[in-house]
Amino acid sequence: MKRMLLAFSLACAMAGAAHAGQHCENKPMSVNEVERSLDLAQRSMKKLDDSGAQVAIIARAGQDLSKFGLRYSHVGLAWRDHPAGRWVVVQLLNDCGTANSALYNDGLGNFFLSGLYQYKSQLILPSPEVQERLAQVLASRTPVRMHEPKYSMLSYAWSTRYQNSNQWALETLAAASAAPGKVETRAEAQKWLNDAGFRPSGIDIGLGSRVGARLFRANVAFDDHPTGPRIRGHFDTITVDEIEKFVRSYDRGARVIEL
Repeated sequence: MKRMLLAFSLACAMAGAAHAGQHCENKPMSVNEVERSLDLAQRSMKKLDDSGAQVAIIARAGQDLSKFGLRYSHVGLAWRDHPAGRWVVVQLLNDCGTANSALYNDGLGNFFLSGLYQYKSQLILPSPEVQERLAQVLASRTPVRMHEPKYSMLSYAWSTRYQNSNQWALETLAAASAAPGKVETRAEAQKWLNDAGFRPSGIDIGLGSRVGARLFRANVAFDDHPTGPRIRGHFDTITVDEIEKFVRSYDRGARVIEL
């Protein structure tokens, strides 16, 4: 019991005021799950500190996406000098059971206390120049301008109708990577990404899974995707693996750390 109380005390200390990132189901985490999540948070923080980074794109494996050939499910932007504390993760999260989302500032502990599928993380470190601009963007109103509250887990990469968590992070990165003042809207961010060579490989989802998701999940929509690919079950949505691939190709000074 003391171990559990200590673990949750550490989680609260690292998470700050936001309470987000957990599964919608009301299922308490075991002591082992809490301890492993917090250990991953601590190791990630040490790697971030050792890297000397200002801002990093941080990924977690919250779901098993191996059938789509994907390793990680969700990213946020970890900012070293956030006003709320050291290494706070700015992220978009879906409001459980709804088709809406909001932006949250979460500590690393809370970021990983989300019912992980695997206890691993990925740190994508842009070049120092891009990190500097990202820190400036995060301190401005740009992240809010880049946010669309209408959420879809499978939001189309080239549409502004909906948005998912990874799409928000990538579009915010675009605002930081472009020339100052060139990206002020989501449409401008998507144009910059297209011009910079970003090409989502997408995922393929069978008809049965699509029907079930549309009928029973408020946070999945398909109507922003082009008709042809949608009928074939192909969806060009933003995945963590595609973000990593793009950053590696576009930002030659970027590096990636796996934990």
